[in-house]
Amino acid sequence: MIEKEIQMKTPPNKFELSFEFFPPKTTEGMDKLRETRSQLAKFNPEFFSVTFGAGGSTRDRTMDTVLEIQHEGFQAAPHISCISSSKAEIRDLLLAYQAQGIKRLVALRGDIPSGEVSAGDFRYASELVQFIRAETGNHFHIEVAAYPEFHPEARTPAADLQNLKRKVDAGANSAITQYFYNADAYFRFVEQCDALGITIPIVPGIMPIYNITQLARFSSICGAEIPRWLKMRLEEYGDDMTSLRAFGVDVVSELCDTLLAWGAPSLHFYTLNQAGTISNIIHNLSE
Repeated sequence: MIEKEIQMKTPPNKFELSFEFFPPKTTEGMDKLRETRSQLAKFNPEFFSVTFGAGGSTRDRTMDTVLEIQHEGFQAAPHISCISSSKAEIRDLLLAYQAQGIKRLVALRGDIPSGEVSAGDFRYASELVQFIRAETGNHFHIEVAAYPEFHPEARTPAADLQNLKRKVDAGANSAITQYFYNADAYFRFVEQCDALGITIPIVPGIMPIYNITQLARFSSICGAEIPRWLKMRLEEYGDDMTSLRAFGVDVVSELCDTLLAWGAPSLHFYTLNQAGTISNIIHNLSE
């Protein structure tokens, strides 16, 4: 733990939560997501977010899922990624969400789809945030991404921090981090943000552990480090998924406890459209 005096900000058993979903491709997937959402809704989340495929590949399914969540009485936050999109397309999307009463967005650069040549009218998420503010004023609460272990494309840690600052200066209200398993990476990142005058809430993104192969694949893409001790322990379980997931629940619960105890404003769970493991983690935090 970083040696510094930090006032404990989170009272016992009281913390804010939010959950991320991806828009399913099939009717069966939608039914499963509804069941997942029903289970996670019991924790009274601040909002549910819904991802947006590379180059807008899930645009319609994202909107359909967002509107269904909103019609159920929950706050929904659609992701909007700007790569491969024109200003006119983003404007139409913003107007549609405004018309439906959506109040929160997750604004991202996004990944360039395989084989794509043109990047569209936007190069960076900061340009998207600036455009949203110019088009819609303060209608939306804008979430952006942050990277405690730094973006895989970042030239340097300092450059990555400056990129976050540009998003904040453009009008972002809060940030959600890439997942991590080293709490000190988050705390040091927040300290560095404070030093740069970045004062928006920086919410830790939490990835439950379902299996080592999936986690290793995700981490290689997004640059999230799996600590050596954790990787070796997970590999030790082999095909014993029940024991691996029980161990993963303990590890992630301890991480969340530490984050909340030392000042994290809330927790944002990457659900992968599953509820069981996350429910176990949250129950551990509530005990």
